[in-house]
Order: sequence, then C-alpha cells, then structure tokens
Amino acid sequence: MASRSTLETFLFEDDGSIPNNPVLAFVVFREAIDLKGSATPEAVIEQTFDRNGWVGRWRNGIYPYVHYHSRIHEVLGIARGRAKIRFGGENGADLDLQAGDVTVLPAGTGHQGLWVSPDLVVIGAYPPTGTYDLCRGSRAEHAKALAAIPDVPLPPTDPVHGKNGPLLALWIANSKSVGTAIV
Repeated sequence: MASRSTLETFLFEDDGSIPNNPVLAFVVFREAIDLKGSATPEAVIEQTFDRNGWVGRWRNGIYPYVHYHSRIHEVLGIARGRAKIRFGGENGADLDLQAGDVTVLPAGTGHQGLWVSPDLVVIGAYPPTGTYDLCRGSRAEHAKALAAIPDVPLPPTDPVHGKNGPLLALWIANSKSVGTAIV
C-alpha cells in the first residue's frame, strides 16, 4: 500500500562522465510503500508498480559500479534490507535507503551501490515508454546519452501514487521551466 511519504528531490549536474538529467529531478520517496507485517514485501512493491503501469520488473540488488540508462527512466523500490547508494555520479549524493523507500531516476541519472546489507532486495521497473540501455560512463556513451536524454518521454503515471502522484506534477513543472517539450 502506498503512503504519502516524504519527498526529496535532487538535480545533479553532468560531471563529464555521467550526464544525469539536466531537466528532471531525481526523486526519493521515503517510506513510500508500507511493508509492515508483509511476509512478501517484494510482491507488495511489484503490485504497486504494476498497478501504476511501470513494467519490465526485476528483482536484484544494486550494481557496485556506476551506471545509468540514457533512453529510459527507472524506479527502484527497496523491498528488504538497507543500502548506501550513490546517485548522480562522483559529485552526486550518497543516500541511505531502507525497506519501503522508492527512488525514481530520470534518464541519465548515475547510480552505484556503495554498501548493501546481505538481505537487500531491490525491485526495479520502467515506464512503458523508452528503451532500456546500460551505460557505464565512457566518452562515446556520454555523447550519445546527451542526444538521447531529451527525447525520453515523461511516464504516464507516478510509479507509487499513479496518475495524480507528485512525480508527474514535479517533472511537468521542471520541463516547463526550461521550455522542454512534453511528449
């Protein structure tokens, strides 16, 4: 079950290797999904993402190397355990996440697991628009990513709160403030 949780936003700068997203904020929903008493927290998060139209779900952890996706946005929900994850590349932010927290990464946002508890389970998913890719920060990838990121369409829904969730309002406001076309 989704709750109206604390919302944190970050806008990371391009560091020359990791482009990040120049327009859309990286979002953290603290305690976004109530997992208390659930024997299957993975299923609770998966059902939340499914209900809100985020697809291509996976269960895993966080790669220990910095990477990003240049042609699709991504949501990460912590089902079990804890992790310290660096978002935004070398000059980004190191955040401690725990079960129930959800992050939404606009295309281009670097992420890397710095420390994870042995029981960590992350549920990831993507909006139905966009194309999955995995970029590791090479110079050639960076140039292609800078061209691709502005063309990634906004998702039709917030992965936690649906059509009326705060993510879409925030990202639409971000897009309008810099004159970006909303696809």
